[in-house]
Amino acid sequence: MTDGGAPNPAWRRRPGDPVAVLGHRGGTGPWRENTLEAFAGARRAGADGVELDVRRTSDGALVLHHDPEVPGLGPVAERRADQMPPWMPTLVQALRGCAGAAVDVEIKNLPFESGYDPDHRVATEVADVLRREAAEDGPWPARVVVSSFWAETLAVFGAADRAAGHRGGAVAPALGLLVHPALDVAAALDTAVGLGCAAVHPHHSQVDAALVDRAHDLGMAVVTWTVNLPLELDAVVRAGVDAVVTDDVAGTLARLGRG
Repeated sequence: MTDGGAPNPAWRRRPGDPVAVLGHRGGTGPWRENTLEAFAGARRAGADGVELDVRRTSDGALVLHHDPEVPGLGPVAERRADQMPPWMPTLVQALRGCAGAAVDVEIKNLPFESGYDPDHRVATEVADVLRREAAEDGPWPARVVVSSFWAETLAVFGAADRAAGHRGGAVAPALGLLVHPALDVAAALDTAVGLGCAAVHPHHSQVDAALVDRAHDLGMAVVTWTVNLPLELDAVVRAGVDAVVTDDVAGTLARLGRG
């Protein structure tokens, strides 16, 4: 995903670029999802990057976990960082471990989940971490896109990111609006434009050439999820998507002729 030039903060393909392949929570393998082992496994398999899920603990740590609750422990938002299991990485650990790759950071904080925070502190703190860490002279992803299903989360993140600014030549993260398959994807495009998103992330069942063309006309890339079956992959590639999120990294790369 890098070519030695300035990092492209979004996923939009340039002429001659392949469709980018991102490991969904690191992809399927002999590891737990959303762990450093999973992300390393996705990279070894040839993935261009990974998708991961970030949540906030009760004491303000940013950790990776998809579901709102950890089995046997309860809600992430109601537990301290030192109560989290040892296999659960922090966001910073994951980003450093994905140096040179592409990373889609999905912020988790939905109103119907346990531990929902209406102030969206997780979004503000993700913005702070990305700004601070990206400005340091250390390992870092080639590009970062921050995504969420909840428009308000992206709005809070965007406001915090703009207020903080970016120093040291760090590239500001782009925004991507995730679209649930039950929602109107055309309306989601308008919402994404209003948020200043660089990408829209529809479910693969919502993708067709008209959607991709419209998103591209609006200046946004199309990143589709979770593309696991060969026919699903063929359909979204024909439609012209820029990136796919998949559990099957090796199989996806092989079908794309990159295996």
